[in-house]
Amino acid sequence: MKIFSESHKTVFVVDHCPYMAESCRQHVEFDMLVKNRTQGIIPLAPISKSLWTCSVESSMEYCRIMYDIFPFKKLVNFIVSDSGAHVLNSWTQEDQNLQELMAALAAVGPPNPRADPECCSILHGLVAAVETLCKITEYQHEARTLLMENAERVGNRGRIICITNAKSDSHVRMLEDCVQETIHEHNKLAANSDHLMQIQKCELVLIHTYAVGEDSLVSDRPKKELSPVLTSEVHSVRAGRHLATKLNILVQQHFDLASTTITNIPMKEEQHANTSANYDVELLHHKDAHVDFLKSGDTHIGGSSREGSFKETITLKWCTPRTNNIELHYCTGAYRISPVDVNSRPSSCLTNFLLNGRSVLLEQPRKSGSKVISHMLSSHGGEIFLHVLSSSRSILEDPPSISEGCGGRVTDYRITVVPLASVIVKESLTEEDVLNCQKTIYNLVDMERKNDPLPISTVGTRGKGPKRDEQYRIMWNELETLVRAHINNSEKHQRVLECLMACRSKPPEEEERKKRGRKREDKEDKSEKAVKDYEQEKSWQDSERLKGILERGKEELAEAEIIKDSPDSPEPPNKKPLVDMDETPPVEKSKGPVSLLSLWSNRINTANSRKHQEFAGRLNSVNNRAELYQHLKEENGMETAENGKASRQ
Repeated sequence: MKIFSESHKTVFVVDHCPYMAESCRQHVEFDMLVKNRTQGIIPLAPISKSLWTCSVESSMEYCRIMYDIFPFKKLVNFIVSDSGAHVLNSWTQEDQNLQELMAALAAVGPPNPRADPECCSILHGLVAAVETLCKITEYQHEARTLLMENAERVGNRGRIICITNAKSDSHVRMLEDCVQETIHEHNKLAANSDHLMQIQKCELVLIHTYAVGEDSLVSDRPKKELSPVLTSEVHSVRAGRHLATKLNILVQQHFDLASTTITNIPMKEEQHANTSANYDVELLHHKDAHVDFLKSGDTHIGGSSREGSFKETITLKWCTPRTNNIELHYCTGAYRISPVDVNSRPSSCLTNFLLNGRSVLLEQPRKSGSKVISHMLSSHGGEIFLHVLSSSRSILEDPPSISEGCGGRVTDYRITVVPLASVIVKESLTEEDVLNCQKTIYNLVDMERKNDPLPISTVGTRGKGPKRDEQYRIMWNELETLVRAHINNSEKHQRVLECLMACRSKPPEEEERKKRGRKREDKEDKSEKAVKDYEQEKSWQDSERLKGILERGKEELAEAEIIKDSPDSPEPPNKKPLVDMDETPPVEKSKGPVSLLSLWSNRINTANSRKHQEFAGRLNSVNNRAELYQHLKEENGMETAENGKASRQ
């Protein structure tokens, strides 16, 4: 059912009988020129408002708050009752504004105290209120049009607020009985009409107002159900500011409003332009703006609201205002606001300040710790909104489902791999779980087809690690082991295993590609092995050549010792001492992996060495060092030996 709540329709019935012209006896001082009064001038006497004026002002304040916070779909109909019922406006949206209502009330004028009280009655207004509730509003007509043949599913509820001066409790019961009978009669009429709707629920709020200083003849009574259609409550309130306070309480109850007090608002004093004082402004708004406070249990309640007699208010502290709205805040809700005391100077300054395009951040008052910005005041299109800012961690701050892969690459490992490992361990799987597992397997197959590296952590590992094909082979084996460990849980686990095994059986072209890859790797291994064998053979040849050179050196050394031992032998020339075999430095061996440049250089050198005859000096050299001009030393040695023999003769 499309239910319109009781707050969709509100009918005000204000008593316009002669007794409403009596004074409320609450004096208003309007002669403010006390200090600058000239001597001899008699001060003006204080004035007091009538019960009618207090009722109209309080009801207008009720409507003002409602229109500020709910400009649409919350409708008010105003009725003045004296010798008859005077309906001041209709349910159309064009009539829903304070200007229309105040102009109509001004045309009605104050009640005539000399009129015959027997001709006036509040019953005329209550009957007219029931008739008005049966009429269809624009929003109800729109809903009925959309439902067509199911138009009866659109609900019709409303509320009647009656401000009067009752004589006694029995008089109040008579008014309630009159409303109940009228609803019953008009529901019968509406059942046979296409332009009227039956009243399904009606709330009757009777407010008995009386002058200050008098005793109330009517007692308060909480909400009571008189019939399945009608509920009633009675409030006995003194006129003046007490009546305004009562209607302020009721508007909060009827429309689910809450109170927030902005504290420490700096404002310049009118008398002292160079100084400023801090003021507080109370705002009304929908109670959803305090949902976060209620959930956390931290209500930051600073005390009772104005007059200390009704709903508690939440206190927020004024922060430095922002001139630009470029900064984006994580806002979870925006609610229209309405000042409680709209005519006060602090409220007027605050609303004008915000309507000029400024934004004000509000923080929660805390005795210790960092400040928490929880709300923001800002205007949009000439309307002021209270924005609720998230003071907890935002879901937007959660890290994305990615992780760092090999070489710093960003991968979606948690998306493509983790779901299978976390779901398969369940005792029972749903169809959605099976689909997630299959999707994970297909993603892994796609990664392997694209030859993407697995995002395996390389922390603590040295070297190249296993090859990519080996990584995938290990991964598939681990997945199969994991799935087989839970295959007995349910039949759906078996389906996951079948999907895994089907994906592991590669197509022929895939196997051919793998074989080509393995052949290419085998060729590379063979070439590396050939290079190693060649280097070993070369080092063996170098060692054999070194041994031959050392043996020839030993023979020459032995002949030199024989010549030296003979008495006629001349002093041998200085020669470089030969190095012992044990002191010969070993042939350098390749350390670590052989680079491509080394392989290519060795191959070029080997090919070039076969094309020419090796230099004799390099063949007979020791440690790659060949002695030059050996024949000169040999000739000098022969001449010296011959001269020695001739001199002895």
